[in-house]
Amino acid sequence: MAKAKVKSVFFCKDCGYESPKWMGQCPACKAWNTMTEEIVSTAKTQSTGIGARNQVAEAKKLSEINIEETDRINSGMTELDRVLGGGIVPGSLVLVGGDPGIGKSTLLLQTCRLLSNSGHQVLYISGEESLKQIKMRAERLGSFDNDMELLCETDLTLISGILEQKKPEIVIIDSIQTMFNQDVSGSPGSVSQVRESTAVLLQLSKNLGISIFIVGHVTKEGMVAGPRVLEHMVDTVLYFEGDRHASYRILRGVKNRFGSTNEIGVFEMREEGLVEVANPSEYMLSGKPGDASGSVTTCSMEGTRPILLEIQALVCATNFGFPKRQSAGADINRVNLLMAVLEKRHGLHLGNCDAYVNIAGGMRISEPAVDLGIAMAIASSFLNVPISAKTLVIGEVGLSGEVRAVNMIEQRVNEAIKLGFDTVVIPKVCYERVKGIKGCKYVPVDNVREAISAVCG
Repeated sequence: MAKAKVKSVFFCKDCGYESPKWMGQCPACKAWNTMTEEIVSTAKTQSTGIGARNQVAEAKKLSEINIEETDRINSGMTELDRVLGGGIVPGSLVLVGGDPGIGKSTLLLQTCRLLSNSGHQVLYISGEESLKQIKMRAERLGSFDNDMELLCETDLTLISGILEQKKPEIVIIDSIQTMFNQDVSGSPGSVSQVRESTAVLLQLSKNLGISIFIVGHVTKEGMVAGPRVLEHMVDTVLYFEGDRHASYRILRGVKNRFGSTNEIGVFEMREEGLVEVANPSEYMLSGKPGDASGSVTTCSMEGTRPILLEIQALVCATNFGFPKRQSAGADINRVNLLMAVLEKRHGLHLGNCDAYVNIAGGMRISEPAVDLGIAMAIASSFLNVPISAKTLVIGEVGLSGEVRAVNMIEQRVNEAIKLGFDTVVIPKVCYERVKGIKGCKYVPVDNVREAISAVCG
């Protein structure tokens, strides 16, 4: 028999682009210094596609395909089910990413406990911890009424055989960077290994109807380590965010073939594990000062959920030739744009001032509906005039200083009324949609100048 030819190729770690030679910049995604060398074999291996096990490939007419409503599996965690779109879809492949120590394994182990106690067959496969380490961590989270099965293995050939034999409902792979496929050259965690290992798990998930959760490590840029094609292969991508030294955690859906991609779940890390936060708005506003300038409450929509947030701003005269601008939770370019609008359209001399903007609670917001809140926080700090703690500010700000309409204004106003806010500053074009909602005073504004006069006197 002729031996398989072995050759060296280069892969981009960000997008998976393949090249026969090394290049400083990836031609596909234009990233620098992302090309890594991998040794590949040209020997024919078994196909890892979804239909690899079918003896004969046969095309079907669209009208001949019967769609049966699949019952989702209730994970027992309301916040997780919300992000997944209503529960775990049988036969789905879910990628969970996050910083080291953020709580990915804790979240999935708690989910396994709830699923196991509900009578579901769960298999937890770990390539990083021993069985005793997993048991010690599981005992801290609570009692397991039904035995959950554990496996410490990194060889995907053995794992595939066990899954075909036991056919569990839920499988956890912790983590994909430790899995090893014998048919692929390269060490565990390399681009080729991560890609091909995910392809094998995808095949098992679809053919056996098993819901598989894959834990993925992240790079310093906050993206899942390995080729970006990994995110395209799976059905759902979840990111677990937050400061590992703080108590809050946010589970965000980045991609979801079975639901909305804008939903988030909020958790609090305690000694007994992760606890769901049923009312994130109340949690995010806890400790808000009542009479401090530069503090404004606004509302952001995360999927179908309105969340009230506190925006803090500190503006002071600079001691250097070039003013410093810093932002935490908001895009710094957007902050600079809003400061330019305030200076040009309202005459606030912010060109020689340092400015610091912070979204309290650790949230990262990119929605334009918080523009007016950021602008009012900066103006309040510059003028040193406090804004009432019972006032909510909503609106998008244009370059001419106009306040533009925002979507889902009714849900935002209802959330404010529920938490006891008595005044809501909204775009004038949205007033007709909310004037029938009783419980608070509305201040419709056309531009930034009117908003500053309304909230800062």
